[in-house]
Amino acid sequence: MRLNPGGARGIVRTTDSREGVDMAVVEMELDVPDGVRVCGYERIDGGHAFEVEWTLPTEVTCDKCRRPPQRVHVEWGDRIQVVRDLEVWGQPGFFVYQPPFHRCGWCRHRQWLLPPFKRKHVTVTLRFEELVLRMMIGSTEEEVARKLGISAEMVSLIIKHRLSDEQQIDPQRVITDVGLDEISLKKRHKLYATILTDLTDPNRLQILAVAPGRDQAAAASCLNRLSEQQRAQVLNHRTDMSPAYTAAGDALLPNSQQVVDRFHVAQKLGKVVDRVRKKDTCLQKEPVGEATQTIPFANVGLPQTAAGPLRRGACTATNAVRADSRVVPAVSFPLGRDRHL
Repeated sequence: MRLNPGGARGIVRTTDSREGVDMAVVEMELDVPDGVRVCGYERIDGGHAFEVEWTLPTEVTCDKCRRPPQRVHVEWGDRIQVVRDLEVWGQPGFFVYQPPFHRCGWCRHRQWLLPPFKRKHVTVTLRFEELVLRMMIGSTEEEVARKLGISAEMVSLIIKHRLSDEQQIDPQRVITDVGLDEISLKKRHKLYATILTDLTDPNRLQILAVAPGRDQAAAASCLNRLSEQQRAQVLNHRTDMSPAYTAAGDALLPNSQQVVDRFHVAQKLGKVVDRVRKKDTCLQKEPVGEATQTIPFANVGLPQTAAGPLRRGACTATNAVRADSRVVPAVSFPLGRDRHL
């Protein structure tokens, strides 16, 4: 198996040139993070592994002694690092690399040089964290963990990191559409969080902020991550029917129009229709009088049987037909309590 790396967008071509096997070429276009290059590929059981590399810094400040920036002396770790990324063709994708580190010339402290696509002490990429948060909308930690094939503890850790993350939003970023949603952190527990999503480009959704709670203060905390100019550029904010999100949008988004999620509109409409249906069913159980009405009765070829005593709960019209040897074109019976029999 040989790999020919493509351009910046990560177009990968794999060829199989083993003896006795026809050569096959497979191309896949990858949306890799900025500054990351794909330099190898390996097909693993039920997934895809991509060997990646990135541009290392030329200077670094030691985390321990805090000496002035010094020139990087790159060394490489012994173990291969595997990081979970987005799915490829419906199967899990992984970034694989040999971790580099810098040895401080003053205190000899070993400092790892983190890649631009992950945070420290985690084994998932930043965009995989965003995927987890988007899947948490209308779901729980256990359900998301089962769908992605990871543990519920991993989902909880990702949410904890995002809640404590003071991620800065580029003030030059143009944002015209945002969404405010709530996620339930624990099943049957009143633990919620509010997430702010950039919906300007439907094909590239990005979570901008996360705040604990689902009240107006949580929504305001997320919206305040945007600059005043960015908030003025927002034209639509999409929420559910929560009055807290409505109040936060009215206060902080002066030029934006609220768009209620159609899922919640359909949910409310379904509840109203169901309530009216149940109420109408209860009304139909009341007696409506002893009025009679002629209803056509089809010729079903009933055999001749002797008339006998009516069983309790039996239909009067049916026994009348069986009592008579002839099939009549119509049967008259009162519309009252017997109409359901």
